[in-house]
Amino acid sequence: MKRWIAAGLLAAALAGCTRYEPSSEITAAEEQTAESEDGTVTEEAEEEKTEEEALILSAYPRRDPVKVKGIYVSAYVAGTGEMMDSIIEQIDATELNAVVIDVKDDQGRITFSMDSPTVNEIGACQAFIGDMPGLIKKLKDHGIYPIARVVAFRDPYLAEQKPEWSLHLADGSIYRDRQGLAWVNPYRREVWDYLVEVGKKAGEMGFEEIQFDYIRFAVDRTMKDVVFDEADTLGRDKKQAITEFISYAYEELAGEGLFVSADVFGAIIKSGEDADSVGQDYGAMAEHLDYLCPMIYPSHYGPGNFGIEHPDTQPYDTVYQALKGSKEVLAACRDAGVEEKRQAVVRPWLQDFTASYLEHYIDYGDEQVRQQIQAVYDAGYDEWILWDAGVSYHYGGLLTPEAAKEEEKAIAESRAAAEPEKEEPADVQDPQEVPGKMNTAL
Repeated sequence: MKRWIAAGLLAAALAGCTRYEPSSEITAAEEQTAESEDGTVTEEAEEEKTEEEALILSAYPRRDPVKVKGIYVSAYVAGTGEMMDSIIEQIDATELNAVVIDVKDDQGRITFSMDSPTVNEIGACQAFIGDMPGLIKKLKDHGIYPIARVVAFRDPYLAEQKPEWSLHLADGSIYRDRQGLAWVNPYRREVWDYLVEVGKKAGEMGFEEIQFDYIRFAVDRTMKDVVFDEADTLGRDKKQAITEFISYAYEELAGEGLFVSADVFGAIIKSGEDADSVGQDYGAMAEHLDYLCPMIYPSHYGPGNFGIEHPDTQPYDTVYQALKGSKEVLAACRDAGVEEKRQAVVRPWLQDFTASYLEHYIDYGDEQVRQQIQAVYDAGYDEWILWDAGVSYHYGGLLTPEAAKEEEKAIAESRAAAEPEKEEPADVQDPQEVPGKMNTAL
């Protein structure tokens, strides 16, 4: 798609985060007026046309990107005043500037009062957050960027209320994973519309970004028993279905002035088998999102990944190697792609929890959090989000706002100085970089 970039907005936009396209009001007749009688374009007419083009913006509202350093906050914590106030105090005192809050949670429940047709029809609201407008206002008063987490296709509530939208077994019964949770069918357009409906309502509430989680198929071995109707699949494989949903949701939500992001398994970056299983194509999804958020928790990688015996015990190395793989995959997509292809900003999820369920693990604290953040920067990326389901973070691993500004300046200077030395021989490979399977214990 051709982009027309207004000079007045260029400084405010980050690459891949704001889209422009020609106005439909320019007609063929108007374009022909720039041609002389012999069919050539005059210099004066070309100048006028260029100036006109520079002022034509797309129908998308302006969106101002934020370089996110965030944390996840559950709906329960977000709706508990004292707990949320304490978190805001920590954010004010550190480099943090964003929160990801459950809007549609892991059980498929909407976490605040939402007046929306399908939500009302199935009674999906479970208002953990009693005053969402007040919470959003408080966050913005403190300069905190609000991101709505919308769990997509693992939705046991919707699957039970709308069984015709769920995954089914050969006998017609609803499919449930090993935890007993039902999933909705990622091929169904009605499910797509419901997710977009929730995203738009979150935007109306004041959220500035919609971040889809569980935007995939289930990974249980029992998925082999699921029967898909050709009327739903229309010949598409899993990756095509997920990518089409992302493209559809992006157009709908970006049109409302919202940024759109999605969480993906880190293992799918370089593992075609894992990508096929869950339906997540890293390069293809990057073309239809503002932000791509790989979950590269060291605990998620099985023994031997990246040549590391026990990845959870080496947080810096694991995160660095995972993001190095991300760089390579997206660079290859750019090299093979068409002109002006858009590509999402990569914003990884980092681990701020101890994976004591593993045989080989270490306790995660301030040091392990900082190591992962450093790995993000060393890999050439700038944004990150911390995950702890219990919302108990190690703030001691974070910098003050002032120290973070100094660090950002130093990183920029270091990268600028290294710019001429970036090129490496194409045949040089890191012997430690061995893409592997995701940790099947998850």
